Amino acid sequence: MSDTLRNQLMGLGFKPAAKPERPADAGKRGAKSRREGPPAGRKPQQRKGGGSQSGQRSREDIDLAKAYAIRAQKEKDDRIKAEQAKQEAARQRREAKAKVEALVKDKALNVAEADIARHFPYGGKIKRVYVTAEQLKAVNAGALGVLQLNGHYKVVTAEVLAQAEAIFPDCLALKVDPDAPAGDDPYADPKYQVPDDLVW
Repeated sequence: MSDTLRNQLMGLGFKPAAKPERPADAGKRGAKSRREGPPAGRKPQQRKGGGSQSGQRSREDIDLAKAYAIRAQKEKDDRIKAEQAKQEAARQRREAKAKVEALVKDKALNVAEADIARHFPYGGKIKRVYVTAEQLKAVNAGALGVLQLNGHYKVVTAEVLAQAEAIFPDCLALKVDPDAPAGDDPYADPKYQVPDDLVW
């Protein structure tokens, strides 16, 4: 039908054809649900679910806060323990050092006039102590040794050296072991032998 004929028929009182029932009902139902919202049974359920999620979230927040607090307390306790252990180790070192100082007090064999420098590795550096010719031979033979106390190097007998090492091993600066197996020394081969009186 053309628009003009349609307009003429409508003008005579004809009504346009009704739309099919189903789409009309579905539309009404859709409009009704849009106006009324979701069924009453679902709304409280959603609210309840939302509330439980909120409660669960707040419980998780509390648990997380507790976990952070526990971890912070543990870290603090660990720091305190580490500091206490450090202080205890320092105290033990001071006591051991004092004992070695008392032991060596009248037993150091350093000679003021000694002019031969005996070099040795200590603390990652090459250090030296001045000895006499006789002391040099004794040091190289292991009969004498060297202790380090308060930045000074003390020449002592092997017995005193052993006692001091037992009390405070860190003070041991030079100890030649005459009984060391030749395999331990890369220079044990006779062509590498160093004379006892050589100064280096």
